[in-house]
Amino acid sequence: MTETQYAGTIDWGEYWDGADEAVREDTGPSADLVAEPFVEFLDANFRDGPDAYADVGCGPGDLAFEVAERYPDTTVVGYDAAEAVLAANRERAREADREVAFERAVLPEFDPDRRFDVVSCLFTLCYVADIARAIERLYGAVEPGGCLVFNYHNRLARAHYNRIAEAPHEHLGEDAVWDPERFTDRFGLVLAGENLLSYERIHEVLGTWPQSVFSLADDAEPYAAHRYEPLVYVPK
Repeated sequence: MTETQYAGTIDWGEYWDGADEAVREDTGPSADLVAEPFVEFLDANFRDGPDAYADVGCGPGDLAFEVAERYPDTTVVGYDAAEAVLAANRERAREADREVAFERAVLPEFDPDRRFDVVSCLFTLCYVADIARAIERLYGAVEPGGCLVFNYHNRLARAHYNRIAEAPHEHLGEDAVWDPERFTDRFGLVLAGENLLSYERIHEVLGTWPQSVFSLADDAEPYAAHRYEPLVYVPK
């Protein structure tokens, strides 16, 4: 297993090495699915934006750049396991003249040298085997009065993904985000039910009940998969 490969899933270092723009877009669902509700959520909680924001598992960095553009006084840091995507993001920040930092982190371990008003982890926890430790570490990086925002896969997601895995080429056409050839490898942990969460489990681990982001971002439409991939926040 390489340093950029979460146990039980694909090697993200290999995935991002030489990735073209199409790959970056396909592996950045945050921009299409959660950017609107996320910034609406931030507006509802922080009038002038949070002082500091971290996106863990940032991939191509779309959400980090969105927050940096919307709230220029916010300190923004994106974290990812793959050096290739971090390097591309740093170059993008230089070209756009954006004050966005990108650093390496591999979940479930996350121990930054500072705390953040908001920590997000989106479309990433499905690749992490020790999901309880991951959300503990993420929550530990949140300043008191701040919040952790993440989405996760539940038992409905497992059933849905197993249906796809039975015949991936039938379910995943040319326009699908996921490669049917790599689907079972990519989502092996979800298919096995090894890293599923629920509201009750999150409360058990963090001691605080999660709440739907859409309870505050009520102008935004929940994305189609929200029923089995809930988008939640946990206040601290």
